[in-house]
Amino acid sequence: MELKNRNALLFGFLLGVWLLVMAWLTAEHLRVREATRAWLVNRAKDISTTLGIVLRSQRRFGGVVSKERLEASLTELVRQEKDELNGIALLNAAGEMVASAGTGFDLQTPASAGTTEHWDAATVTLINPVDLGTNLTYDIEGTNLPIILSRQDFTNRFATNRPMGPREPPPEPPPDESPPRLAFAPVVMPPPDNETNRTRFGFRPRFGRPRWMSEEEYQALREKQGVRSFVIVMSARPLRAALGHDLWLRAIIALLATISLAGSGLAWRNLTRSSELQIRLIRASEMNSHLREMNLAAAGLAHETRNPLNIIRGMAQMISKQAGVPPEIQEKVRSIVDETDKVTAQLNEFINYSRPREVRRANLALNSVVNEVVRALAYDIEEKQVRFETGGEPMTIEADEQMLRQALFNLGLNAIQAVGPNGQIQIVTQKTSAVEAAIEVRDDGPGVPAERRQEIFKPYFTTNQKGTGLGLAVVQQIVLAHGWEIECRPNHPKGALFRITHLKIAG
Repeated sequence: MELKNRNALLFGFLLGVWLLVMAWLTAEHLRVREATRAWLVNRAKDISTTLGIVLRSQRRFGGVVSKERLEASLTELVRQEKDELNGIALLNAAGEMVASAGTGFDLQTPASAGTTEHWDAATVTLINPVDLGTNLTYDIEGTNLPIILSRQDFTNRFATNRPMGPREPPPEPPPDESPPRLAFAPVVMPPPDNETNRTRFGFRPRFGRPRWMSEEEYQALREKQGVRSFVIVMSARPLRAALGHDLWLRAIIALLATISLAGSGLAWRNLTRSSELQIRLIRASEMNSHLREMNLAAAGLAHETRNPLNIIRGMAQMISKQAGVPPEIQEKVRSIVDETDKVTAQLNEFINYSRPREVRRANLALNSVVNEVVRALAYDIEEKQVRFETGGEPMTIEADEQMLRQALFNLGLNAIQAVGPNGQIQIVTQKTSAVEAAIEVRDDGPGVPAERRQEIFKPYFTTNQKGTGLGLAVVQQIVLAHGWEIECRPNHPKGALFRITHLKIAG
């Protein structure tokens, strides 16, 4: 019970460690996912900063930006960032696109969800990752948003009837604002015409609302073509690649942790089983020593018991030979002699069974040993009037001669007791391979039921009223001592067949 409790505690501890490792791996994977998402959002902010620079470089005439040049710049930006950036779109106040580059725009889902980020399997859509106006150098009449016009709209609205005058040089930028370094020369626009910029810069910009356009028309133009927000569609491939790599690494770690903990559990279980087996072996060894001592004592007692039995048998025979003994005394004397013979036979079998089996191998002519066994059984064969046949090819095997004779004698005697008068018994020898042989003892008696073919080799198990139950047990002892095998099979058409295999043929 104590060992079971210890095993339960250990397995519970290993399970807790495994759950802790799995929880840690899951938390770390979620942390990596959030970090990767944050990196992708920051990358979108960097691109939006670049977008602000692009808008500033494209501005013309009081915050008016050429749509063709702007989209060309945006397309080049998407092309350069094709692994991360899928598209950019500039929206007006109504949420309609006034300029775009790339693909993958889904403006409905983020708007309906009321979020600035929308993640799906392939992309992430971000609305205004940073304030677009902070990326512009000058305000446009109180706003940070430019007006996007195509070349045709620009010509129709601004180029017609535009008053001509001397071109003023562009003002120098403020000392604290350095122009961005771009791959192309930026066009620096003057600040819008308002009181703040007049005070700050000391001059009125040349470009502003056209004098022929009313304030209502100009505001309507800004509502329709002015940029109020923008959308960046980032590719989720870097995110998926990073998460996939991290997931594979953590799956490998989880697998190794599982194997390690399972191996630790199996090692502990094997250790406990080995300890239990060692304890059982020690107990079995002690019990075996005790049984050996009891066996020797029983064998000695049986040997000492035979002498009084022999004396009783001899005295009974002497009484039966005296003259003038009444018939009833003669009958009782014969009963004493018969019972004495039975007890003596049982004692002899017990002593024979309890005797240690030390095999002394020698080269034996197998057919000669079989013929000697048949001659030893001649009296029982004639008394039962059975036909005893031998057959098989001659061969020489390696075995203990005395033990082999005893095994064949017990098998033959068992067959004689099983068959009826005029029964038939055969002892057949045969080669099973170039180095091994087999012996079969067949009879045409009632046979052995299938459920008893293993039990008949146990001590004191017998189906014969006159048997001791130790004959076949002795045979199995001899067979196992030689390293052979014995089995009981049905003999066709009837009877039993005892087959000894793996007899080694002498080289």
